[in-house]
Amino acid sequence: MPLPALQIFERKIGRQLRLLDIRKTIIERKIERHLRLFEQRSPKKSYRLDDEVRFIRSWIERPLSTGAVTPSGKILARTMARYVDPSSIGPVVELGPGTGPVTEALVEAGVDPSRLVLVESNPAFCRILRGRYPNATLVQGDAYSMRRLLETLLFQRAAAVVSGLPLITKPVKMRLRLIRDAFDLMAPGAPFVQFTYAVASPLPRRFGGFSVEASERIWMNIPPARVWVYRKI
Repeated sequence: MPLPALQIFERKIGRQLRLLDIRKTIIERKIERHLRLFEQRSPKKSYRLDDEVRFIRSWIERPLSTGAVTPSGKILARTMARYVDPSSIGPVVELGPGTGPVTEALVEAGVDPSRLVLVESNPAFCRILRGRYPNATLVQGDAYSMRRLLETLLFQRAAAVVSGLPLITKPVKMRLRLIRDAFDLMAPGAPFVQFTYAVASPLPRRFGGFSVEASERIWMNIPPARVWVYRKI
């Protein structure tokens, strides 16, 4: 492309980016205004709405990392928690807990918060989790590097790994490496619990080496989701 044409193209891109930034700022201001009004009218419900605002902001900034526009719904979170035996021995690892809806469901299901190991990369979400679950072990870092982050931290093999990561956005090779690393850190037969909005399993069955179990589609979640459970054979 000739230099003058390239410069014109760059100026057009620059204008588009500035317009997008202005629109993003307008949307955030509207969200803040509506949030303040909502808090004044319904202070008890503002907790959940505030989490949704944070998720929307995070998704706008990093859609492939956050993977969801809103936090997991209660039915989805409880479905995931049901696959974790609270009487099992060992830590329960949660990958990508976000603001903690699944963490809350795990605690409500009987998992002692001191057993939780939360791996979250978003600094804002880490601050929230640290305040809500002070007895849990919080690790700020990339969950796809869980082996490096946790192999010297876990005092015994994990009883379960619960994942809120957007696996479907990652290459298959990266997904398989993640679950193999998880199996290496988990007790025999322990579940790797993953949710997805996609219809198919986020971990291809054809590669084998693990059993696959799926929940019914959870239509009440927005968007509808399904929970997949994998165990090493």
